[in-house]
Amino acid sequence: MERAVRVVRNEGSLRMEGGFVRTIRLVVLLIGSAWLAASAGRASAQTYGIDFRNTLMPASGGMAGTSVAAPQDFISAINGNAAALTQYEGTHFTIGGGFVGPTARLSQAAPIPLLGVQPFSQKSETPGAVVPAIGVSQELDGFALPTTVGIAVLGAAGGGSSYIQNPASNGTSAYLLFLEFAPSVAVALTERLSVGATMFIGDGYVSGPFVGVSNMTNAYALRGGVGINYLVGDATRLGAYYHSTQAFRFPNEAILFGQSRPIGVDMGLPQTVGLGISNESLMDGKLLLAADALFLDWNSAALFKSIYKPQWVMQLGAQYRATDKLKLRAGYALAENPIDNGFGTSIGPVQVPGGIPAVKYVQSPFAIVNEHRISGGFGYSDVIPGLDFDAFAGGMFPATEFLGNSTRVDICSYWAGLGFTWHFDRPQPRTPASGS
Repeated sequence: MERAVRVVRNEGSLRMEGGFVRTIRLVVLLIGSAWLAASAGRASAQTYGIDFRNTLMPASGGMAGTSVAAPQDFISAINGNAAALTQYEGTHFTIGGGFVGPTARLSQAAPIPLLGVQPFSQKSETPGAVVPAIGVSQELDGFALPTTVGIAVLGAAGGGSSYIQNPASNGTSAYLLFLEFAPSVAVALTERLSVGATMFIGDGYVSGPFVGVSNMTNAYALRGGVGINYLVGDATRLGAYYHSTQAFRFPNEAILFGQSRPIGVDMGLPQTVGLGISNESLMDGKLLLAADALFLDWNSAALFKSIYKPQWVMQLGAQYRATDKLKLRAGYALAENPIDNGFGTSIGPVQVPGGIPAVKYVQSPFAIVNEHRISGGFGYSDVIPGLDFDAFAGGMFPATEFLGNSTRVDICSYWAGLGFTWHFDRPQPRTPASGS
């Protein structure tokens, strides 16, 4: 079967002279700017645990992150199943991102003397955050097998809350943001089977989560991802990927309450497996249905293995091609509550003063416990010739979690985002002058 069956079809060879060179220059400038701007941000809300996955991508965001088998934006392939990059022919450049607005309230019913915490109830003052999604993909010529490369800067994880305005909290706050610089490559082994890989170069920024003196520190870490994609028949795709754990080491990150020496804090993202299926045979090929199952092994993630337990996520997404240009999207995700209710007196290797009540309290800044999320969005092709526009919005249903006998967290959030994608090798439709 010819490569025209791919989700993104290249129906010609029309190219803009010098377009790719200009694109690369633009990408370098924009990625550098986004990296610096995003590094100052603080994110919290639309996550599985603290992991964003593809829930804030320009097209996948409207489908609740569903993207393992047939991602509708190439950045979702880079960040998920890299093998799906072969579905994108020619040259594509996307600049986009999402805004996340969390609402969290922490209620503490009993004092924790060794942490200096007294009873209080306070809404978090953590502001919303902008999470970047910027990248470029390029189909390469001259190789024995069809090959596509891509690179992206994206937000990988975020979380946190702040209650420092309430003296009874003794300065309780925590912030976390992990950014990724992600080069990727995919190869079509046959007309139906593709494989791919991504190297994630992570830059992490953390403050907290331990009560006491904590500075914003940063660290770097690597992560690897591999994926496979297979076309079954003419309209069904299967996909799978594996991402390794990513281990960050933040030296001298915090001074625990009642202590004088700073301690180093290890944090990490979990090894993750994604499985997906998609089909676009219904309604004369206008309706795309997709489902993903994700497994996040938090037991493999430093520090968070003491806060979360391994977590399953189910993502369901749909896309309807209403016209030749307009696509409508909707999605629903069901994520297991990841909070580990096992009892211990430490978070990772750090012995928390105050025993079990203190440990449960330290869990609260990252208690992303919401199980139900919905989203919607749309895409519009050729806003001007060669330029597509995507937008999405979503929300997590309000949820409450009791951490031990005296700590309660109430949390919900909303998010919205957009993306502009330039296609430099796609034939541009022409409208007769008389029709304008």
